[in-house]
Amino acid sequence: MGWTSPISQQQSLDLAMIGNCSIAGLIDKMGAIQWCCLPRFDGDPVFHALLGTNGEEGDGAFAIELNGAVRSEQEYVQNTAIVKTRVFDGQGNAIEITDFAPRFTTKGRMFRPNGIVRRVRPLSGHPRIRVRCRPRFAWGQRVPDMTFGSNHVRWVGNGMALRMTTNASVTFVRNETPFLLDGSLSFYIGPDESLTDHPERVCRDFEENTETYWRHWTRRLSLPLEYQEAVIRAAITLKLCTYEETGAIIAAATTSVPEADKTERNWDYRYCWLRDAFFVIRALNSLSEMETMENYLRYLNNIAAITDGGHVQPLFGIGMEEKLVEEIVDLPGYRGNGPVRVGNQAYEHFQHDVYGNIVLGAAQAYFDRRLLHQPGLEDFKRLEQVGERAYAMHDQPDAGMWELRTRARVHTSSSLMCWAACDRLAKIAKQFGLQDRADYWQERASEIHSVICKRGWNEDVGAFVESFEGADLDASLLLMAEVGFLPANDPRFIATVDKIGASLRRGNHLFRYHAADDFGAPENAFNICTFWYIDALARIGRKEEARDIYETMLSCRNHVGLLSEDTTPATGELWGNFPQTYSMVGIINGAVRLSAGWDTVT
Repeated sequence: MGWTSPISQQQSLDLAMIGNCSIAGLIDKMGAIQWCCLPRFDGDPVFHALLGTNGEEGDGAFAIELNGAVRSEQEYVQNTAIVKTRVFDGQGNAIEITDFAPRFTTKGRMFRPNGIVRRVRPLSGHPRIRVRCRPRFAWGQRVPDMTFGSNHVRWVGNGMALRMTTNASVTFVRNETPFLLDGSLSFYIGPDESLTDHPERVCRDFEENTETYWRHWTRRLSLPLEYQEAVIRAAITLKLCTYEETGAIIAAATTSVPEADKTERNWDYRYCWLRDAFFVIRALNSLSEMETMENYLRYLNNIAAITDGGHVQPLFGIGMEEKLVEEIVDLPGYRGNGPVRVGNQAYEHFQHDVYGNIVLGAAQAYFDRRLLHQPGLEDFKRLEQVGERAYAMHDQPDAGMWELRTRARVHTSSSLMCWAACDRLAKIAKQFGLQDRADYWQERASEIHSVICKRGWNEDVGAFVESFEGADLDASLLLMAEVGFLPANDPRFIATVDKIGASLRRGNHLFRYHAADDFGAPENAFNICTFWYIDALARIGRKEEARDIYETMLSCRNHVGLLSEDTTPATGELWGNFPQTYSMVGIINGAVRLSAGWDTVT
């Protein structure tokens, strides 16, 4: 009997994410690992097929293929980060693939190895499968040497050694030989270490313990009444984007998935933007998930210590690396869209909203008595140094939150966040009983407030505008009510919301701005901006309109409930790095804002 290759899948962002707060992997609808970086989020993508390959078809992926496959189903195990993919051949044969990264508490600590478990079992008939595991090193440029033993295969090269331990035939795996699947098989791929027991038992125990961990984690969330399934999936995904060892939070798991087709808007998002991290913390806090904030505060305190009141770059490596030099590597790119970038030149930028994002990210900790480690006066003094920088920079030009590479202006949104830094410091000082410091920071906040109202408002436009004395509109101005700069019923805020909707809305999607930037005019809507618009509409009383847009955004999620950075308004197609924390934050914020209260059913 010959071998029939599985049905080909159009390359898209129909991917499920697995992870354990150390590493992450992306699984396509047919159960192939298309993306996984080791030994951490920003490492070498040993599975890089998402961005194409310069070798043979199947290089840079880990596939478990059913002979003659014609269709598949894929879903998460409810309230977990475990993915199950069922593949069918149309002749009564079917398999189920289970994928996850182990995460659970053992021996008094969190076990989160740099490894992935894959389990496959027959569902019906007499399925014939082929295992094709082809890791590649050095961004696809190095075919590793292969060694093997009685129950493992090793790939070695470029300073890395990767081991797969399995109860499958090692010969069949090495030679990619098709074989009949007559029972359950397990594969553990990760560090070059021996398992302590039979791989089937180890992987089964890992699965049970990991499922228990996620179910208990989810149970502790404080959920809105409506949209719970979407919120749970978004919360788990945000958790998966945290690098627990240091407290960093990545913006997305991928690099160089473009914002739109053939645009070269390809960026590496596998780092910690202090802006994005603040929004993640804010969203998870709204669900009473405090652990992430506590962990992130360690990261923030270290950033404050190393910058010592001076310039703070907008992003750092997940290990607090400062230099993230941007380079281009030789891969075809997502759907052939190059270049593929490693590193991000934005680390060189001046983006003055970063100071507000630091203070806002830490602020709740000074008021929340649930935390195991309460910040003290020394922490506040470090935060005040950040505030001094915010005050100094509130009327200075920068690259803005959209990271314009060739143009600097005094961006209203940057000044807004500088105001927020001073405003929150005043509140924190009052909490400590430091009235003189509270007065000091409130005076500075009032000064910045007046400057923004004078220079950021354009009477001719009838709205706040993206830069001082400018005339263009920018979706970031929708944050004015969210951060408390203006009450939602302020006529200036309502007018700004109306003008932004008229200028930047396309159907039920919002662009971040309309003016051309370094790469021309934007072609796709920016998902977080749509969610900001939803929030603003709800705040000013247009709740049903907001709900309609929100449900459109939910319909744009992929088959397992994930969103990327951008959406094509006409088709709902996803573009941009994936999954994007900003977008998953929007799902949570929208549900919390729009949901009916629990008192309506209890």
